[in-house]
Amino acid sequence: MDVEAARMIGAGLATLGMIGAGLGLGNVWSSYFSAIARNPASKDEIGASIWIGFAVTEAIAIFALVVALLILFG
Repeated sequence: MDVEAARMIGAGLATLGMIGAGLGLGNVWSSYFSAIARNPASKDEIGASIWIGFAVTEAIAIFALVVALLILFG
């Protein structure tokens, strides 16, 4: 029973990385909208880098989920 409790606690702690990813995604999109509001002509220049930032930040959340599932079911 102690091993099962430790797995649950470990999986819960591993999902804390999703909090940082959520905050990071909010920061990425907030900065993007702020930049577009200040200079609408730069939308095409910023567009590619916003998607790269979004993908990298979202990958952190996916990695945290995978680690939590490995701890829980591994």
